[in-house]
Amino acid sequence: MNTPPSSSNDAASVHQRVNAVLNRIRPAVQSDGGDLELVEVTDEGVVKIRLHGACVGCPSSSMTLQMGIERNVREKVPEVVAVEQVP
Repeated sequence: MNTPPSSSNDAASVHQRVNAVLNRIRPAVQSDGGDLELVEVTDEGVVKIRLHGACVGCPSSSMTLQMGIERNVREKVPEVVAVEQVP
């Protein structure tokens, strides 16, 4: 990754802010027997998340991802353009 130091700091800041939002969401996900893991925040502003536990294979997980997680992350971290689930 060839980015200037300021961009690297910006990327770290975005990653930290996304992680903070996920940490606020996590207890609700865990109360349903699942969990989530921040895998990556791309340079393009795409957050990649891995779901664990009861979330894996749950028919509602895509709704949780889009309406709960993505909505919250994009609202609090405007640099984020999308949230995607990765295996």
